[in-house]
Amino acid sequence: MAVHNGRAHLAAQLRSVLGQLEAGDELIVVDDASSDDGLRALQDEKLPHVRIVVNARNLGAIRSFECGLGLAQGEVVFLCDQDDIWLPGKRAAFVAAFERDPRVLVVISDSEVIDAQDTLLAPSYMATRGGFHGSVLATLWRNRFLGCAMAVRRPLLAIALPFPASIPMHDMWLGALGGLFGRIVYLPQAYLRYRRHAGNLTPLRSTQPWTTLLRWRAQLAWCLAARAIGRWLRGGRIDQHSWKD
Repeated sequence: MAVHNGRAHLAAQLRSVLGQLEAGDELIVVDDASSDDGLRALQDEKLPHVRIVVNARNLGAIRSFECGLGLAQGEVVFLCDQDDIWLPGKRAAFVAAFERDPRVLVVISDSEVIDAQDTLLAPSYMATRGGFHGSVLATLWRNRFLGCAMAVRRPLLAIALPFPASIPMHDMWLGALGGLFGRIVYLPQAYLRYRRHAGNLTPLRSTQPWTTLLRWRAQLAWCLAARAIGRWLRGGRIDQHSWKD
């Protein structure tokens, strides 16, 4: 979980996540040099599942997630924002999807869209994006990978990290690499309430000039090609992990 001045909604999100964690799970919270006291209660409670890392200076969302992903020890790693709400059954549904097929590297679900006051804006985030399409070409055309609704299998991180400096967002990068080196599973049920408000990084519909969007896609395509070629030269596809009972 990447956090920056998240006091307004952080407590509700933490309750929704911690209520689903099981023995051996961990929640890594990377605070990106916040100036509020949103993490104070969490630090005071010293919960056994939670590890808190504080950036010495503000690094932004991509580098904060890179830090958290690099520290993660679990076989399945969920990405988590500070202001959404996990719906019941999310952890179990995602883990089951990974367990059914060892070739799956990314699992993503649909999400409800809510505003700062918890009012429902849309029952399906993916419907606002024209449905889910996870191929590299589809991602270059219009991204559907929403990080807070995603989980990745740990071996994917060996390829994905470190994040290239020029990628538009970390979720696009992880999703596209997951499709190149393995399989992606989409769960059509909403397992997240995705909060949209003035402080979010990206709106439901992009307001960026088409020249900026084109540059981002070109940068992403270049980085994908370079990382894929480098990986294949070093031995090809990801070694699949054997799940233990």
